[in-house]
Amino acid sequence: VGSKKKTRKAVIDSYVQGQNDTEPIILEGKCLVVCDSTPSSEPAGNALGMSVRSGSGRVAFSASRQTNHEPTDMSNRTMIIYFDNILVNVGTHFDQESSVFLAPRRGVYSFNFHVVKAYNRQTIQVSLMVNGWPMISAFAGDQDVTREAATNAGLVIMEKGDKAYLRLERGNLMGGWKYSTFSGFLVFPL
Repeated sequence: VGSKKKTRKAVIDSYVQGQNDTEPIILEGKCLVVCDSTPSSEPAGNALGMSVRSGSGRVAFSASRQTNHEPTDMSNRTMIIYFDNILVNVGTHFDQESSVFLAPRRGVYSFNFHVVKAYNRQTIQVSLMVNGWPMISAFAGDQDVTREAATNAGLVIMEKGDKAYLRLERGNLMGGWKYSTFSGFLVFPL
């Protein structure tokens, strides 16, 4: 048993020596080993400065709105903006029915949205909500322009199980022809 452990360690050591900080190593198909030149104080067994995580942990979604979106189409209580066309849903963490993204793990996530107002002489305001709290917002308020867009993007630290969605604070959205979109992805886990 002792010689078997030394053999595995020697194999890992030889892979680690040939890698720089940005190149991942795939071992046994499902295990991703990432080398860190400045390892943090982690539990025993990480003396090589390596972290191990699932190689299938990709998370990304993008959705669009195919129809106009009046406030009466939304819950009067939440005013969540619903997206009825899924473009990408890697990991299936975006629920089309509720239009809520559920974070599968703790990490830094990138979100962006682009929503178009339906009428001139009105202002729309939209917020990216995480667990019911506004993180970033955007508005479009030019009274002489009908199809003005409110757009924003940002990075958010989320915990496993946190929920992200868009809330319409005021106004009406143009959804036809897929003008309004909501996208996000996991930048890296923490």
